Amino acid sequence: MPIFDNPSLQLYTLRDALSADFAGTMERVAAIGYRQVEPYNFVANVDELETAFASTGLVAPSTHVGLLAIEDQRPVFEAAVRLGIGIVIDPHVDRARWTTAADIAETAEQLNRAAKIGAEFGITVGYHNHHFELENRIDDRFALDLLVDALDPAVILEIDTYWAQVGGADPVELLTRLGQRVVAIHIKDGDGTLDTKAQVAVGSGSLPIEAIITAAPSSVIGVVELDDTSGDVFEAITDSYTYLTGKASA
Repeated sequence: MPIFDNPSLQLYTLRDALSADFAGTMERVAAIGYRQVEPYNFVANVDELETAFASTGLVAPSTHVGLLAIEDQRPVFEAAVRLGIGIVIDPHVDRARWTTAADIAETAEQLNRAAKIGAEFGITVGYHNHHFELENRIDDRFALDLLVDALDPAVILEIDTYWAQVGGADPVELLTRLGQRVVAIHIKDGDGTLDTKAQVAVGSGSLPIEAIITAAPSSVIGVVELDDTSGDVFEAITDSYTYLTGKASA
């Protein structure tokens, strides 16, 4: 039985390879067996992505872009529609803005406004955590929880389970408690520290991967990612795919 049947791949994992050979790297991703990817900063290479999707059959159900830092967000949503992407996720709000309830409320309001614009294009807006949204506590609650309280229900969450654990949360408890608010998760593994070079193939590190996936909603988009690694990154994403799906690389 597969642990997760159809994983996506965060393309930031392969940023160096994509920079050197975009088309060839996307072909290699498809050859491993991946059928879904999660682009980053995708508006800058929308043409290359469109060509790659057409040639490989890869699709992108979700994408990352620094949405809240963009004054006019409509071109982002237009590009997402062009590529068939239904979920646009802001992957990072500066850690300095997670220390007060007022700052968190303002971030929530920015996401809520972005979601209203996205809805005009049929696009869902979401937020992706790092460690500091869990590391920072306000009245003994995770800063991330304050964000969730203030978000419009239309705004979804992508929980990076690795960074949640680094921040001091139990990712299984977090996913169980947040429930259907979580539409996507980042599945990554390593030693559970801030050292990104210590990240490894899914199933080769210290995180309880099977329990994490069991705790997530059944319809969740599961996205493999390595922020970095000391080993071969293509070997790591191949081993991650094999571990999750039970299928050898194509």
